[in-house]
Amino acid sequence: MDWLYVLMPIAGIKIFWPGLIILGVGVGIIGGFFGMGGAWMVTPGLNILGFPMAFAIGTDIAHMAGKSLISTMRHGKFGNVDYKLGLIMLVGTVVGFEVGAQMVMWLERIGLVELYVRLLYLVLLSLIAWTVFADVAKKKRKDREAVAAGKEVDKLSTGLDWAKTLHKIKIPPMITFKQAQVTCTAWLPILISFATGWLAGILGIGGGLIRMPALIYFIGCPTHVAVGTDLFEVMISGLYGTGTYTYKGRTELMAALIMLCGAAVGAQVGTVATKYIKGYGIRIAFGMAVVGCALSIILKLAWRVLPAGKPYFDGAATVLILGLVSAMSLYILVRMVQGAKQEVAAKKAKIAAAGS
Repeated sequence: MDWLYVLMPIAGIKIFWPGLIILGVGVGIIGGFFGMGGAWMVTPGLNILGFPMAFAIGTDIAHMAGKSLISTMRHGKFGNVDYKLGLIMLVGTVVGFEVGAQMVMWLERIGLVELYVRLLYLVLLSLIAWTVFADVAKKKRKDREAVAAGKEVDKLSTGLDWAKTLHKIKIPPMITFKQAQVTCTAWLPILISFATGWLAGILGIGGGLIRMPALIYFIGCPTHVAVGTDLFEVMISGLYGTGTYTYKGRTELMAALIMLCGAAVGAQVGTVATKYIKGYGIRIAFGMAVVGCALSIILKLAWRVLPAGKPYFDGAATVLILGLVSAMSLYILVRMVQGAKQEVAAKKAKIAAAGS
C-alpha cells in the first residue's frame, strides 16, 4: 500500500495522501460555513496523520490562507463582510501572531511543543464548546419564558449578552461599523484581535476558532456578518503567517497544495450554505464540531497514561478527526441542497401566483 503514501520533502516524512484530500475538501466546506480557516481541525489532523506539530502548524497556515481568500470573495458578494472592522482588527492580529509564532519556536527548542500545544487546544476547545452551548441553552430558556408569558418570541434575541456590557465602555475613538450594525470603542476589536492573533501564532489557526465567537459574543456582530468578516481576517493573518513560518522552515508546501485543491471546491459549498442555514443553526453545528475535535486530541494524549495503547489511540484519533470532517461536510451539503430546493419551489410558486 505504499502508493497511498507520499514523501514530504521538507519534513522528511511519508504521509497518507487520501487523508490530506479528505481534510482539504471537508475543511473547505466547514471553513466556508463557519467563517474560519478550519485550522482548529486541520492542525491536530495533520499532527495525527504524522506531521511534527511545528510543521502541522506552518503547513496548515499556508493551506488556510489560500482557502480563506476564496471564501472571503464569496461572502463579500453576499454582503457578509465588514471590511472596516476587519482592517481595524488587523493591527492586533499581526502583532499577536508574531508573539505566538516566536513562542512555538521556543517550545520546539526545549522539546515541549507537542504537549503544550495539544493541552492549550484542549482547554480552548472546552471553553468555546461551553460558551456556544450555554448561549443556545439560555436562548431557548428565554424563548420558553416568552411563550409561557403569552409574548411573541424575539427571533433576534441572544442567549449571552456580553456585547451589550462591553459596548458601555466609551474610550475614544468610538467607531460605527455599518455592516456589523455595531458602535463601540476601537480598542475592543483591537484587543480581541491581539488575543486571537496570539492564539493563531501558537496554535497554527487563523484565529477563526475564537474570532468568530468573539465577534458574536464580545462585539455583537450578527452571525452571518461574523462569519464573513472573520474569513477576511483569517485570510490576512494566514498570508502573514505563511510568510513567517516559511521563513522559519516549518511549512510543507506540497501538503498545503494537495489540501488547497480540495478546499477550493469545498469552500464554495460551505459559503453558499450560510445562505440557507442562519444564526443558531450555525452555532449549534459549530459547537458539535468543537466537541468532536476536542475528543480527538484527548485520544492523542491518552498514550501518556497508557503507553501500550499508543497505536490504538493514534488510530482512533485519526478515524475520529477524518470521520468528523466527513460527517460535518455531509450535513452542511445536505442542508444546502434542501435550502436550495425550497428556494426554487418558492420562486416557482410566486411566478405561478403572479401568472394567475
